[in-house]
Amino acid sequence: MSPATHTEMDASHFSILFESLRSAPTAPDAKAAADRLAREISKQGFHTFHDDAIIGTIHKFATNKTSGYERESAAMAFQSFAEVLGPPAGPVLLSSLPILFDLYMDKGEVVRQATAKATKAILKLFPPESTRLVFKTLEGIIENGKWRTKVAALDAMRTFVNGAEEAVATELAATLPAVTTAMHDTKNEVASAAGKCATALCTTLANADLAPHIPILVKCMSDPTSVPLCIKSLSNTTFVAEVTAPALAVLVPLLTRALNDRSMEVQRRTVVVIDNLVKLVRDPIVAATYLGPLVAGVEKIATGAAFPEVRAFAEGALNTLKKAGASSDNNMLPPRDAAGEALVARKVLAECLPERAVRADATRPDLTQDPYFAAVLDFVAALTADLTYSKRFTDKNAWNRCVGVYMTTWLANNKEASASYAEAVREHFYAIERAKYAPVDDEDPAEGELLCNTVFSLAYGALLLLSHTTLKLYRGRRYGILGTNGSGKSTLMRQLRDGKVENFPPQDELRCLMVEHSLQGEDTSLSVIDFIAADKALPHVPRDKIREQLLEVGFDDTRQADVVGGLSGGWKMKLELARAMLYNADLLLLDEPTNHLDRASVAWLEKYLISHKNVTCLIVSHDSRFLDHVTTDIIHYEQKKLVYYRGNLSSFVEIHPEAKSYYTLAATSVKFAFPPPGSLMGVRSNTRAILKMSNCTFTYPGKTTPSLMEISCALSLSSRVGIIGPNGAGKSTIIKLLTGETEPQVGTVYKHPSLRIGYVSQHATHHIERHLEKTPIQYIQWRFQDGHDREVLEKATRVLTDEEKALYDKDFVGKNGQRRKLELIMGRQKLKKSFQYEIKWRGLDHRFNTWIPRDELLEKGFQKLVSQFDDLEASREGAGQRDTSAHIIRKHLEDIGLDGDIAQYNEIAGLSGGQKIKLVIAACLWNNPQICVLDEPSNFLDREALGGLAVAIRNWAGAVVIISHNEEFVNALCPEIWNISAGRMTHKGKAAVVDEAFADFKSPRGSGSNTPARSRVQSPAASTAATPAGSGAEDKGAPPVPVVRKKKMTRNQMKAQEERRRLRKLHWLQVGGPKPEDTDED
Repeated sequence: MSPATHTEMDASHFSILFESLRSAPTAPDAKAAADRLAREISKQGFHTFHDDAIIGTIHKFATNKTSGYERESAAMAFQSFAEVLGPPAGPVLLSSLPILFDLYMDKGEVVRQATAKATKAILKLFPPESTRLVFKTLEGIIENGKWRTKVAALDAMRTFVNGAEEAVATELAATLPAVTTAMHDTKNEVASAAGKCATALCTTLANADLAPHIPILVKCMSDPTSVPLCIKSLSNTTFVAEVTAPALAVLVPLLTRALNDRSMEVQRRTVVVIDNLVKLVRDPIVAATYLGPLVAGVEKIATGAAFPEVRAFAEGALNTLKKAGASSDNNMLPPRDAAGEALVARKVLAECLPERAVRADATRPDLTQDPYFAAVLDFVAALTADLTYSKRFTDKNAWNRCVGVYMTTWLANNKEASASYAEAVREHFYAIERAKYAPVDDEDPAEGELLCNTVFSLAYGALLLLSHTTLKLYRGRRYGILGTNGSGKSTLMRQLRDGKVENFPPQDELRCLMVEHSLQGEDTSLSVIDFIAADKALPHVPRDKIREQLLEVGFDDTRQADVVGGLSGGWKMKLELARAMLYNADLLLLDEPTNHLDRASVAWLEKYLISHKNVTCLIVSHDSRFLDHVTTDIIHYEQKKLVYYRGNLSSFVEIHPEAKSYYTLAATSVKFAFPPPGSLMGVRSNTRAILKMSNCTFTYPGKTTPSLMEISCALSLSSRVGIIGPNGAGKSTIIKLLTGETEPQVGTVYKHPSLRIGYVSQHATHHIERHLEKTPIQYIQWRFQDGHDREVLEKATRVLTDEEKALYDKDFVGKNGQRRKLELIMGRQKLKKSFQYEIKWRGLDHRFNTWIPRDELLEKGFQKLVSQFDDLEASREGAGQRDTSAHIIRKHLEDIGLDGDIAQYNEIAGLSGGQKIKLVIAACLWNNPQICVLDEPSNFLDREALGGLAVAIRNWAGAVVIISHNEEFVNALCPEIWNISAGRMTHKGKAAVVDEAFADFKSPRGSGSNTPARSRVQSPAASTAATPAGSGAEDKGAPPVPVVRKKKMTRNQMKAQEERRRLRKLHWLQVGGPKPEDTDED
């Protein structure tokens, strides 16, 4: 039978179906007829849409003004097409949406209900990737439709918010203008629907800072008079989250309108908001695309504002805009040619079609001549262009949703064939993208075996670290990675470890392992040998081999039986190295391997790495000597690229002399500035002992051998002490005893009651691990918001035991025989050469409070209570006088080397190791301590930052205690050395302490003769620096300052004073600047 005969039979069959649809007496009958029609189309093929004029016939039904039945049947037919034919019918039905939405204006309620069901069914057919195309159709309906039609289209837009948030957010810039126009419609129903639609669309911004302001932002779109109120609300917000394109699509029109406001106050607030927001725009393409309209308005205010203060703010905002990449000509980036991209994609789609799909046969005509297939191809081409533009080449599911699904029906309903077709299209465009950034093939056979040669990009969150750079590694080479703190060195290592670098060989091809500075998330209750034996990645390694490997790195049989949790930082690093050696890695990633290692261990590590010729190493380290001895190549971060240099660190410095800071501490461009130390009551000399430990012995729980034995030492304001010793000798333990982190089992620790200690521990991030969601400024505000250091009260030594709690029930007997029980200490004041404390008695009012001398409280056993109150008062004396405003804390963090924008806008979780160390140092110095204790401060700090820290310590007037394996760092700063070995201390160098910590100090019996407090040697040069304690300002014997009574002014003097005040205020109004104080001075 010929195709013509088939066509005649099909036409007559469809005519019968159309007639049954038209003449259906009831709604259920019409729905049944519509379903039969849809099933027949599914059976015959989509080409029947064109061959039998199905869509045209249904359009005639929908536009028949004389028959409500036909209009209702048309809506039901569209519903059945969507439900029966599924997503492949979406492109065909999309063009019919304007006619279908017109039925919302029908007078018949049943027609409108059927239309609502049909539009809902059709819109469900489209994936999130098609949001741009669907919104474009709905925007046309909103612009040209009648009021019910507009309301329905606005409500339809809202339905996309739940399933396609990202796609809706991307389209806000194009969609919001149409919605905003509808908000000004004269029909209240349209304006109300537009407001709800705009509110729903704005919820896709995914910006926590803007979420509370969405209602007032939407109100500004419809009511321009509310712009000042919105700007005021925004100006009171601290912005932290990154500002992306959707957020700018909402904010830029509002800010542009606010810049043109006549109010100088609104202009001032607006430029401040712009300055804060633009700092968080990290994508230069987004900045160039959206920020251009703001430049002209900000420039106008910067040059023409009446108040100098406003002009200054505007100049700052203008600089921030230009730094972000904004331009007033708004022509930095050409607009996207979506139509041209779609034409290219359409050509590729047609070329990739299998020949059998487009060849005519006895049952199917040529698809290329079908206008509805052309509509599908155009739709799929637009989606393909969007996927290519957004570079979603690895999302195979998205390509199948956007290509394969819509081609299924046209490829004989073969899902496998359509999926293969989608994959072929994806591979075609992916190959084009990879070819753009293919690495240059310049392989040198003399280099040896090439392990990897790939082009990739690297980002942390929204921050781009590396852009289309090459990673090229050869077997047996040892690469040192150099870059500033925060450039992304450790991030690159972690991405390589996790296999997330594009095109990097998988683990079965290239064995890649990482050695870090600590054991994260593992069971540390096992013994050392059991810990490695329990590793699931080493199931077949015998214990003898594990034992031999542990012996090689220094673990004798005794240490192998120790618990992992009790190891020092250096021994934990050795354990990690031993485990890595058992993996037989091809590529070893070493992130700060020398942290916590003594010099002997570092020398062993150097020899081990050099001896293994078949292992490639990527090393991130701030130990310049280690890098110089080990590396064969240097990889340097330059302008978001990896640049390779042959040779070690010395060779690299010869090429880049500015990198000499890797060798010399003083040759640094980073400047740190420590705040001056606070004064100490009763201390008139900076060589008096203010912190002293006498005959102390300490043993860790679970161990029988003491970690420290009979240790005696002391510190003064002029002390510069370096603590050295092998791993596990007890260096960190002695610091914990001095600072009050732990308590000795034998011996005593004396501390000046007003002494403040700034302590940065060996694993410094433990200070901030509970605050990773905060910014650095927010962390310091939290820590000191009550006027004292919250961490002081969390020390283990301040937790009361049951015996100490029982002391609260002990009676104090007064002179009259009255018995009272202590409740708490409320105050402290000087008493002769000591202190007395205000006691609140249990069950009595405050008017019965009394003062008890310090010695009496100590005799009755309230040592911890007194020490706790002393710590609190000392902290209040330092932190209580400091303002915790954000701009002041920001300046403090900048003084310690942390970038101000990072401090204000980046969460702690996103900071590098070096940036976290700077934050911890800044926090410990906030309350102006007299002693700064730094446990391994060189860990994670690059050479530039380490040099800046060394200069700041050298110039600081307080006492410093440093634990470090970096001999250069310690020797440059510390004339006094405490050498800890086998639990005992040996003093070297010049001590800067004389006896008697403070006036009421009594030296305990048995103090060793080696106590530095007994030294009579001359103080080091550091002690000559002026300190509050040595200034003599606190001498009790100083003569009292005579009180000068102020003379009463004459009438003429009062008039002259008023005239001076009036002139000052007039000058301030004319010139601006800070408001003058209302004083009596001229």
